Amino acid sequence: MSVTVQSATDPGLTLSKDRCEPGSVNIPVATWPKTAETTSVDSDAVATKIVDSFNQALTNGDTKAIADLFLEGGYWRDHLGVTWDLRTLKGPNKIAEFLADGCTLSKIEIDRSSSYRAPQLGAFDGTGDVKGIQFFFNFTSKDGAGQGVARLAERDGQWKIFTFFTVLQDLKGHEEAVGPRRSKGVEHGGKPDRKNWLERRKAEIDFEGKEPVVLILGAGQGGLTAAARLKMLGVETLIIDREDQIGDNWRRRYHQLVLHDPVWYDHMPYLHFPEFWPVFTPKDKLADFFDSYARLLELNVWVKTTLESTSWDENKKQWTITVQRTKPDGSTESRTLHPKHVIQATGHSGKKNFPAHMKGLGNFKGDRLCHSSEFTGAKLDGKGKKAIVVGSCNSGHDIAQDFYEKGYDVTIVQRSTTCVISSEAITEIGLKGLYSEDGPPVNDADLWLHSLPSEVLKALQVKITELQEKFDKKTLDGLAKAGFGLDRGPENAGLFMKYFQRGGGYYIDVGCSQLIIDSKIKVKQGQEIDEVVPHGLRFADGSELEADEIIFATGYQNMRTQAREIFGDELADRVGDIWGYDAEGEMRTIWRKTGHPGFWFMGGNLALCRYYSKRLALQIKALEEGFCQY
Repeated sequence: MSVTVQSATDPGLTLSKDRCEPGSVNIPVATWPKTAETTSVDSDAVATKIVDSFNQALTNGDTKAIADLFLEGGYWRDHLGVTWDLRTLKGPNKIAEFLADGCTLSKIEIDRSSSYRAPQLGAFDGTGDVKGIQFFFNFTSKDGAGQGVARLAERDGQWKIFTFFTVLQDLKGHEEAVGPRRSKGVEHGGKPDRKNWLERRKAEIDFEGKEPVVLILGAGQGGLTAAARLKMLGVETLIIDREDQIGDNWRRRYHQLVLHDPVWYDHMPYLHFPEFWPVFTPKDKLADFFDSYARLLELNVWVKTTLESTSWDENKKQWTITVQRTKPDGSTESRTLHPKHVIQATGHSGKKNFPAHMKGLGNFKGDRLCHSSEFTGAKLDGKGKKAIVVGSCNSGHDIAQDFYEKGYDVTIVQRSTTCVISSEAITEIGLKGLYSEDGPPVNDADLWLHSLPSEVLKALQVKITELQEKFDKKTLDGLAKAGFGLDRGPENAGLFMKYFQRGGGYYIDVGCSQLIIDSKIKVKQGQEIDEVVPHGLRFADGSELEADEIIFATGYQNMRTQAREIFGDELADRVGDIWGYDAEGEMRTIWRKTGHPGFWFMGGNLALCRYYSKRLALQIKALEEGFCQY
């Protein structure tokens, strides 16, 4: 449901509740704590007092005393630090219940290793209206060590915890093989038959005489980051992909595709993009980086490989998976593997949303009708040609812009509304100071961002969206005047929350909006398609649009649909719904236990894959080493 409001600042902009993934929760916007207008507080002393009280309660086993340190509307977000799950608890009572089930923490210590991490008084809300004390901390638990972020607010002269975040970083005795724990990389003398590095790598890739513990389907950012994390934890992992080369899933996308997120937001684990890297990465450059990433991190990848059969043995808790592989020398082999875990990393979404049963689909007599995933680019000379792009999110706009630049007469079909934010507004407002040239190290930025409970993140995004909207006012006014339907995202929380809540429905403007404003790209808004006619589309209102080419930039279905196609109904019916929020404000099923032993989902943009790949890998390692049970 939505209502259109008119005002002097945003004519025609829609206030939209927006839809969620089926069955997911539309989380509320957090209420900011009322804080004192103080600028002279000793932040370190306040933080130290809270931490001392916290540690004393831990020593005494007094979980109620810990819960009493929180505001009435305070939050504890935990990513494997206390339980082997992703949890968010709100309010002292819920937090007390959470800790009563078994608090594994033994001690927390303030991290003063940098000015960014040390206790400081600052704004919580992005605008400076809500101030409090923030600090990073380290913790130890019975299972390992981790990090966290705390935010304190003053109420009635007393400082209490507003948000508290704990995230496991290392398993005790199974820390990542980095820094002082890195491998030697060589075996010196005394073994006449010893192999050199290249021979060892070939044997590792082929899994000579051994089985992978984890099999990953897909060599995109999800598969590569998960494999990298598992490798550093010493878990034997194999990635398979049907493409001819790592990165081909990006190379095959439409001609002009460039990442809309800036480079500082997109770094990959262990191997960041170099300082000369462009702010926005072209698809083919990213594909080459993926290929290099796999080689440099020595990830085991079989390309030109397809699944032939899969089955799960409930008693043995292992898979039997047969694959057909084309080896580097051109020969083919059928190989049966028995991994304990399978990670589906075949993309953020599932099957493509394509209207295969639309009336008249087979009657189209134009040059091309396809889904955006099959669109390789507009023809070099499109003068005199007409194109329709169905869909008004990132892909739809990029494809429409490609058509326009090749001389086509192009129309975007927009059936509902779109959240539009300029690329400049994101880099200069949305990510500025966090993921930017002058921002903190990316791991610190990740820790800060994910320390925000979803309700608090949503409240923050409402304020950021207001600032971005002012920045983009001229563009948004022009789009509304051109008849392009706009919204502010769920509860006015903008693009960021729309992505988390439904994985689409937005456009990061990199030039196409001005083409719409200038009527160089036309818009058909608010009408459903009735049928495909031989030379175009007919709409529910009886109108028609002519086209030589029709591209459906209509997105993808839930990842579960892909799991059903690959593994069958039994598995798909057993796993939970994917993406969208659960009742606590955590993402459902993805990056966590799915409901089917030994089966995991991995996906998201580069930033999400960077952070959650470690959470997923730690869960698998913990299961393998007996720290927890499925």
